[in-house]
This record gives sequence, C-alpha cells and structure tokens, in this order.
Amino acid sequence: MLPPAAGSANVLVGPELADDAAVVRLPLGPAGPDGPSGEDDPKLILTTDTIAPIVDEPEAFGAIAAANALSDVWAMGGRPLWALNLVFFPNDKLPLEVLRRIMIGARDKCEEAQVAIVGGHSVRNGDLKFGLAVTGMLEPGRGRPWANTRAMPGQVLVLSKALGTGVLGTAIKQGAASEAERRTATASMTRLNQEAARLARLCEATACTDVTGFGLLGHLRNILKGSRLQARIDLHRLPLLPGAMQLFAAGHYPGGSQENFNHAEPALLRRYSSKDQDAARRTHLAADAQTSGGLLVAMRIEEAERMLEGLRATEHQAAIIGELHGATPSEVGRIELV
Repeated sequence: MLPPAAGSANVLVGPELADDAAVVRLPLGPAGPDGPSGEDDPKLILTTDTIAPIVDEPEAFGAIAAANALSDVWAMGGRPLWALNLVFFPNDKLPLEVLRRIMIGARDKCEEAQVAIVGGHSVRNGDLKFGLAVTGMLEPGRGRPWANTRAMPGQVLVLSKALGTGVLGTAIKQGAASEAERRTATASMTRLNQEAARLARLCEATACTDVTGFGLLGHLRNILKGSRLQARIDLHRLPLLPGAMQLFAAGHYPGGSQENFNHAEPALLRRYSSKDQDAARRTHLAADAQTSGGLLVAMRIEEAERMLEGLRATEHQAAIIGELHGATPSEVGRIELV
C-alpha cells in the first residue's frame, strides 16, 4: 500500500486510485511557481510487474511475463518503449539454461511489440519469478491517459480476452488440463494487448484497465471507485477460455481467486436465481485471478461495436459485457450481475 505521491506537479497519475501504471510529465518547458507550464511536454508511463511460472515451458513463461508487464502501458493509452528484466532465480535448484530460455522468450515477445530490453537486475531467490520494469510514453496529441477516473455513465464495457487463466493455470499445474486447453490458455496469455489498445484508441475509449491479479470484478471496481459509478454486467456475455467452467466445477480454483471473490462479494447485487449454477460459476470466474488478461475498456456503445468488429477480425475472444451507470455515494462500486 503506497501513500500518495509526494508533492510533484509532474505526477499526472500516481498510486492513489490503483491505476495500472504511473504517468509523469517530463518537464522540458519553463516551470512557474505552481508547477510546469508545458502541457505539450512528453508524458512517460512507468510500471513494473513480476509473476511466478504458470506454465512449464521456459520460453512460454518468459513471453507471458513480458506480455503481462507490457500490458500496463497499453492500458494507460500509451506505447511501451524500453524494458528491464527483473529476475528472481533459485540457482541452487535450477540450471542457468532455464533462465536463459526464459529471457529469450521475453526478448522475443518484446521484439514483437517493438520494445527493447536494455538491461535488468537479478536476485538469488528461493522461488522463481520473472518480469519487467517498463517505460513507455503517451504520445503527443493522444490526449489524457486512460485513468480509472475517466469512465462515464452510459458507456459500455468491452473485454478483449477470455477469462479463466487462473483456473486453467491451476489445472495445468495439477495435471488436470488437456493439451488443447493448455495450448489455448498459453496462446491467450502470450497474446499482446497492443492491437486491443490500438482499436480502443481509434474508438475513443476514455478509461481502461487490464484484467490481471484482482480478476475482472476487482479491476472493474477500481474503475467504478475512481469514476464514482456502478456497473451492470451480463454474466452470459463473459468470454471464457475452453475448459474454464468445467475445471472450476471440478475444484481447480486458485486461492487468490477465492480471495478476490470474497473481497468483491459485498459489492455484488445478484439478479439471478440461487438455482442458476451456470451464473454462479460465471460469477466466480469473474473473480478469477488472471495472468496477462485482456483490456477492460469504457466507451460509447457505437464505438464499442466498431472495436468488437476489429477485435474479432484478429481472432480475439472479445465481448461487450456490461454498462456503466451513475451512482449515489452508497452505490459507488456496486456491480449488478444479471
């Protein structure tokens, strides 16, 4: 838990509202007594993320970790430029060849995004973790960052990837997922959010987050609290990875996902029958902790239809999943499930 950023007028987005990355102004113009005057000064986007392995293949793990870290910059409406490797490696348990292969996977994924890895830092650690510290920029003329404070009543919500990587990852570790399910989950996690962000920009998105460790419900609530709104979600529109429902029903639900569900439950208003097992399972999957999940984007319905057409043309499993509404103080953050 970070305190508010201390006293810099150049910090445009800090830690206060749980945004995906920090956004700072690089002051090139003259600064007056109340702070910098250059609204056209470059804006940098700063983020870092590390994860534990969710698949066995080192190259795939490196690619997933890279896609996961780069996504925070796209979620703010920016373009990632440079990255640093962050390595926590148990060299007494694993050969360095494993690390080399992880870093190759990350390098190749960054090259796909036209991002250069320019260095890094390694720590001997009992458990393997890997990720990136990423620097990007909000390009001139692109307007304001897609902060959690910028969603508006009447907008709809677009989700650009299917849910279920937490359940699938747990099932993979427990040997319960099929080879086809493993391949599909890996393909989803290694897919960059670059194209989704490009389409969101063209379709005039105002707010965005990527769906990762807090699950769809947790990240949606960050937007709702930041923008003082409530939401209505159509559970049957949620895109799900193949096997996610069945593997959840078989008990392959991560502890982190259950914590997400417990945290979100007081804010949920369920409009479905207590006998509707399909809706109940989808509610739990909406809390599933994702790795390298999709973008959750707020925009007008007309633009959302256009974005969805573009996403489906590039084989994204995407959907319009709900809508945003105004809220009284007691309703802020509430999520109605139908």
